[in-house]
Amino acid sequence: MARGDDDFIAFAQASSSRLQRAAYLLTGDQHQAEEAAQATLVRVYAAWGRVSRKDPYAYARTVLTNLLTDQWRRPMREYATETMPEQQTAQDVADVVSKRRWLIGVLQALSPRERAVVVLRHFFDASEAEVARELDLSVGTVKSLNSRALAKLRITAGHVPPLRNGTEAGVAL
Repeated sequence: MARGDDDFIAFAQASSSRLQRAAYLLTGDQHQAEEAAQATLVRVYAAWGRVSRKDPYAYARTVLTNLLTDQWRRPMREYATETMPEQQTAQDVADVVSKRRWLIGVLQALSPRERAVVVLRHFFDASEAEVARELDLSVGTVKSLNSRALAKLRITAGHVPPLRNGTEAGVAL
């Protein structure tokens, strides 16, 4: 193994699931999210010597966001397959699916830039300055996009759909 590979492997194991969840929030598609997270890790590995001494996770967030933004600019291509994707065998799959569909539906009401700001600010807990740097925007633009997006979410969201037992719950990703 090359020098630094062990560090990258540890980084990839620690951050891949969070990158994939963030990509899912940004895309609304599980397969596209998996591909984006993998492509992000490939690009981070290519730059590992340069970014490992700084903040590799911040670099990975930037790469993920830029990668997905580039995909939104290009026309989407979908390739049909003959096999169905694997199904989950969890107890309350219907509840999980309805919560995720609700969340993705709500997030799709936002523009790609607004969605990127909301996910970076509230899923990654990045500061306004970090989001501005990663998206190459001014801090004021990040603030206004975040404010506008949250207002849209309040209007669009309505209420969280209840679980089967009648209680309301947050969305777990």
